[in-house]
Amino acid sequence: MVHENVLKDKEVTKFLKSTQTIKILLAKPNYKTKLEYDDRIDLPLSINELNKKIIEFNVKKKFFQNSFVEIKNYILDKNEKKLKKDKLFIMVTEKEIELLELLLIKKTPVKKEQILEKVWKYSSDADTHTVETHIYRLRKKISDKFNDNKLILNTKNGYSI
Repeated sequence: MVHENVLKDKEVTKFLKSTQTIKILLAKPNYKTKLEYDDRIDLPLSINELNKKIIEFNVKKKFFQNSFVEIKNYILDKNEKKLKKDKLFIMVTEKEIELLELLLIKKTPVKKEQILEKVWKYSSDADTHTVETHIYRLRKKISDKFNDNKLILNTKNGYSI
């Protein structure tokens, strides 16, 4: 929350525009501003209204935190199903999201068999080229749009980011 007197500070305004946290404006009903904010609480308000708003903000914050994942210099937007970098983006499938998240959370390379179990719920001894095919297609989309061939790496130990 930002107090009305602080809004004149250009650095604070710049920071608020750049951050991905939820921004709440506390203001009188007729207060007009050009600042970007996610929600507004008009003053005065009752304790019950404030309590309701706090609960809503917590729900929004949790949803927001789970919606965006940083992967190197990319943002994975799970709601819009987009992988973004600067102003460019590609559409990704649910399985591609699951695959990227799995590779991101593991600190060591992930073997094909582990990916089959975790993402596709296949048995680790299934004879399929599902993993290779999906990784190839995802790499191609990333390479075509972002000119990046190094987001998903492959070694003898498995796949990694």
